[in-house]
Amino acid sequence: MPVPGPESAHALVPGSGSAHAHRRARICARSFPIEDVDFMRYGKSKQYFFQRPAWLQRLDLPKRWFTHFYIVSVTWNAVLLGITCRSLFLRHPYPMWLQRVLNLLCGNVLHLTSGDELSILLVQIMLCVQAVRRLTECLFTSVFSSGVIHPVQYCWGLVYYVLVGLTVHCEGPVLGTKVYAIRDLFAQGKWYHAAGIMLFLWATVHHHRSHVILASLRKNKMGEVIHFKHSIPYGDWFEVVSCPHYLAELLIYLAISVTFEGRHLTWWFVILYVFFSHAMMAILCHEFYVKKFNNYPKIRKAFIPFIF
Repeated sequence: MPVPGPESAHALVPGSGSAHAHRRARICARSFPIEDVDFMRYGKSKQYFFQRPAWLQRLDLPKRWFTHFYIVSVTWNAVLLGITCRSLFLRHPYPMWLQRVLNLLCGNVLHLTSGDELSILLVQIMLCVQAVRRLTECLFTSVFSSGVIHPVQYCWGLVYYVLVGLTVHCEGPVLGTKVYAIRDLFAQGKWYHAAGIMLFLWATVHHHRSHVILASLRKNKMGEVIHFKHSIPYGDWFEVVSCPHYLAELLIYLAISVTFEGRHLTWWFVILYVFFSHAMMAILCHEFYVKKFNNYPKIRKAFIPFIF
């Protein structure tokens, strides 16, 4: 996610794009209530282009609270990984509370069957790795400043990471009916498991690089934070898109679908949500860069290289 900046919430982007920003703000204000516009934006995209009433500003939460999402994600996915391992290797059925939640979410629809246990285990490990990495980045890499988020966005973020973990298990297969050895799971290995792992690792590397590059814009060579200004990021996928961290995260979710051989239908709804939400935020972030920096590279697109 883009790193926020310290500028005033009432500020408009300076430079040649200011008049255009005013016009866009007036058009958007007429088209959408300011509460809806405020809800859709966070961080630097919330701080610019819109005059926010005082009562909305009082609802603001620090964007650094994104860290809470990954604390929840690490804890929850570790619990689910433990339950998965107990079911696979010790033949313990899912706890009754978990079975009830999964039935509530997906009923008895099972698109994954016996033979997909390796997929479930691999994906659960992927989610744990992703959560631990993002928490570590939030704590030790990212440089947060005065950016803010809406309380609804914050609450939804906490719920979202719980739902993502549940989604992995909501279409089966039913675990806890057989004791598996490691060699039994390896025997299930298919090409799509290898492809999913490789795509996951490739996207993870670029996701991490993006956050390191963004953080480095506010640090000196000794790794000390020296300012909270916005600068043009360069390097890696930043050469072709403004928000490579969003693109890499989408690829991580696609990697999980590949690991399921594309047969986990509910997961495709997660991918659609990630695509549209990240595309919207990438467009807003790209708009910010273009308006703030007159020398912003014209070759860069917002989200998908050479497309948009």
